[in-house]
Amino acid sequence: MIPPLIGKSQDIEHIRDIIHQTAGMGFHTVVYGESGVGKEVVVQNLHRSSPRRGNPLVKVNCAALPDSLLDSELFGHEKGSFTGAVKRQRGKFEVANGGVLFLDEIGEMSSKLQTRLLHVLEGGKFTPLGSEEEIGTDTWIITATNSCLEEKVKSGTFREDLYYRLNIIRIPIRPLRERPEDIPLLIDYYLGLYLSGIKKRNNHRPNQKNLKTLMAYPWPGNVRELQSVLRRFALTGDWDVVVRELPRQPELRSDFTADLPSYISPIIDEVLNAGHAASLASDTFSLKDITGEALAKIEREVIRHTLLKTCWNRRRASKLLDIAYYTLNRKISDLTITPPRYLQ
Repeated sequence: MIPPLIGKSQDIEHIRDIIHQTAGMGFHTVVYGESGVGKEVVVQNLHRSSPRRGNPLVKVNCAALPDSLLDSELFGHEKGSFTGAVKRQRGKFEVANGGVLFLDEIGEMSSKLQTRLLHVLEGGKFTPLGSEEEIGTDTWIITATNSCLEEKVKSGTFREDLYYRLNIIRIPIRPLRERPEDIPLLIDYYLGLYLSGIKKRNNHRPNQKNLKTLMAYPWPGNVRELQSVLRRFALTGDWDVVVRELPRQPELRSDFTADLPSYISPIIDEVLNAGHAASLASDTFSLKDITGEALAKIEREVIRHTLLKTCWNRRRASKLLDIAYYTLNRKISDLTITPPRYLQ
């Protein structure tokens, strides 16, 4: 059974729109998001909405296998091509021909296999281990990652040409903490599955107090963690116990404030140096302008630093900064503070 995309947030609606608009095109796609946000659910819905839905959806976890085994898993091997190869094995590219090949954790693929994958994308053909014969494949490649591929390209650990081949359509999934309005719908859907056939638990919804706690909790494990909590409720039937057992989140204030000076001092030096240069050029030095610019840059850096420390949990960040949630959102917009690319 393929689960639907559950939620009413703008992010989920946007993903539904992308799937509706692009599933029929077969353009290679990258799904971005933290672990547990539901990247595989998006891939399954892409496959189901495409003309390839009658053909296989084949998944390979690029981080789960060593390089040599992943090569054989993707491209197959001939009998006797290595020790233990007692028969010919079809690779996932061959199995997924006409369908979808889902490469999970693509950012962990080695440079050698990145080159092999690029060759398939460019020519539509691959060669199994131990063979000299090329095999053609018509496969829609959908990849997923919880890392920032752009940063891996900059660091030289991911091929730039492969990145552009794969990243034709990008689908970012925001973490659950950024879309708490989806939590009640997720609770209803998954408890409906977990409690099916259990007649004595008709009233399964949490009360308002517990629901408020669940919506304020940061869910570091995202939807996968929520599913575990809901399975626990299915066993106990007691929301008070389940909510009380949620892991306490560590306070960030001491760790957060300790390294702020290292961020702020260079900003002050930068602004003062710029002011000094301006004064030499024009024989003027406006204290108001210089302090205003310094304060704006410091404010931007403190907010950016806080958001990074809280993994872009805006509610936690607003509490740490002791400002209203809407004020933080306004400042993020006014100061042009952007999240990591894979969350955009």
